[in-house]
Amino acid sequence: MKHLSLAVMLLALATQATAAETTLDTGNTAWMICAAMFVLMMCIPGLALFYGGMVRAKNFLSVFTQLFAVAGVIGILWVLFGYSLVVDTTGMVEGQITLNSFIGGLDKALMLDIGHDSLVGTIPEGVFAVFQLTFAIITPALIAGGFAERMKFSASLLFMAAWFVLVYAPIAHMVWGGPGALMVNWGVLDFAGGTAVHINSGVAALAAALMLGKRKGYPQVAMPPHNLGFTLVGAGLLWVGWFGFNVGSGLAANEGAGVVMLATMVAACAGIVGWLLTEKVMHGRPTALGAASGALAGLVGITPACAFVGPLGALVIGVLTGAICFFAVTRLKQALGYDDSLDVFGLHGVGGMVGAVLTGVFAAPSLGGYVEGVSPIGQALVQLKGVVFTFVYCFVVSWAILGAIKLTVGLRASREEEEQGLDLAEHNERAYNL
Repeated sequence: MKHLSLAVMLLALATQATAAETTLDTGNTAWMICAAMFVLMMCIPGLALFYGGMVRAKNFLSVFTQLFAVAGVIGILWVLFGYSLVVDTTGMVEGQITLNSFIGGLDKALMLDIGHDSLVGTIPEGVFAVFQLTFAIITPALIAGGFAERMKFSASLLFMAAWFVLVYAPIAHMVWGGPGALMVNWGVLDFAGGTAVHINSGVAALAAALMLGKRKGYPQVAMPPHNLGFTLVGAGLLWVGWFGFNVGSGLAANEGAGVVMLATMVAACAGIVGWLLTEKVMHGRPTALGAASGALAGLVGITPACAFVGPLGALVIGVLTGAICFFAVTRLKQALGYDDSLDVFGLHGVGGMVGAVLTGVFAAPSLGGYVEGVSPIGQALVQLKGVVFTFVYCFVVSWAILGAIKLTVGLRASREEEEQGLDLAEHNERAYNL
């Protein structure tokens, strides 16, 4: 392809670190420090409250503990070699497929070269590394919703650590690794993580739900959220944090930030309307959980597109993603009979796929987009290629990891532990002492 997306150009700079002389920009640095904190807030407390409110009271603490623990484990792996596997471009050649088109090298292992003078573009490399680490934390954390209330704590940490190394790091490198990375060579557009974060985590959650089987009593026994207030607060924190997630992916407080921020806001609002209208038509009444889910669906859908589409594209993406995700978490889940506890595949997997394909449609200037030289159909097919590759790679490798853990330490809590609740069974604590 003749064009390079803004995201690709920025991340090419990122992975080359100080290849060219750059100057520290204090404004960009201050914004990126805030963006990193926003994304961390999305995981804890945002995602923890969103998920925690939807599980039964006896499993509330187990969700929080998993998310705190995964942050600790991924943080250590990030320093040892994870950062290097994502950003190192050693051996990559633009337009050629090499081993390093799939995964980064180890030149940045242990982060030994990051010091006071290390810059990525106009920000300190340490700030960039922390920002990217927050993405690496929240992506496996999202998967936890797929196996909530039934996977052993030790098994969940083993899975998410192995998944980070074997799935997240390669896909993130292929999408954002700069010229020479696999999906960059294909021309796939993914500004902030529709592929690397949302499709990736959603497909892994589907694999986990299928491998583990249904929760005891599901679907005959009602398992309503124990505190929708927590879920709505969590959704609000995720919405606010998403501006760090999307706008921060530009690595600068510049003219492009306004485009990304506007698209993100419009899609979230449109996602709420798309979900609630569909819910009203299909079920007769809108719900609070539907409003929260619609906002997140719109945000997921716009994530790959936010720098490439105009307000009209963002509006259509938000409405369609909200409506389609509603059907995914109701009709599709029911038809296929899997127990994705907190609908990670329905929201993030399906929403990510819809958003990725629609990015190609609305990135075209003829439909108000900002990517020159693309046609809606042609780019949508390129996006679909990236979606299919991500789905197949993630599902196969996730299934293999889960299978290996099942054969060794075991995946699932016992029926007695599941009945008792994982808060007491795994951690000997209660969220509520009434």
